[in-house]
Amino acid sequence: MQPNDYLNQIAPKPPKKPLQNHMVRLGIIGAGLIVLVIILSVVATSISNSRRAPAERLSVRIDTTQTIADESQGTLRSSQLRSLNSDLRLFFTNTKRDIGEPLATIGVTPQSINQSIVTEETSRAEAISQRLEDARLNAVFDRTYAREMAFQLSTVLTLLQEVYAGTSNQSVRDFTDATYENLEPLQAGFENFNETN
Repeated sequence: MQPNDYLNQIAPKPPKKPLQNHMVRLGIIGAGLIVLVIILSVVATSISNSRRAPAERLSVRIDTTQTIADESQGTLRSSQLRSLNSDLRLFFTNTKRDIGEPLATIGVTPQSINQSIVTEETSRAEAISQRLEDARLNAVFDRTYAREMAFQLSTVLTLLQEVYAGTSNQSVRDFTDATYENLEPLQAGFENFNETN
């Protein structure tokens, strides 16, 4: 036996570190799980927001379009167009009364609407109002209003379809389906408006 072997035999053995190695592994796994949870929550929030966006946009667009309809009522010359616009204003009054509860079931309330959507829709409405003011000054208000409103209402119809397709919530589906059926003839009325009639 060599002297080094003898010394190795009698020397105290270094303590094993399986617990320390195990703790390091658990720490790495724990950190990985925390990162995974954070990533999943960000993805879930992003998906939820993308599903809510059409409903938020619909709510704001209904408000801005109603404002345009209200402001334009006194400027319309055609009795046919005034009557159609009065029906549209009544539609908006009823829709705004009925929209709150179904949208709240999917987390969309006036307070929760993304501010960028509000800003975008407000800018859109201001651009329409400016075109209508130009049309009033050029004595072509009725024709321009009918065209602008037909287009604006077609975008509301599209948003209603998007909201319907993006949810399985039955109250939202019932609301969007009924609203679509009520709005479609009004949109067609503006689209088919002819000043010569």
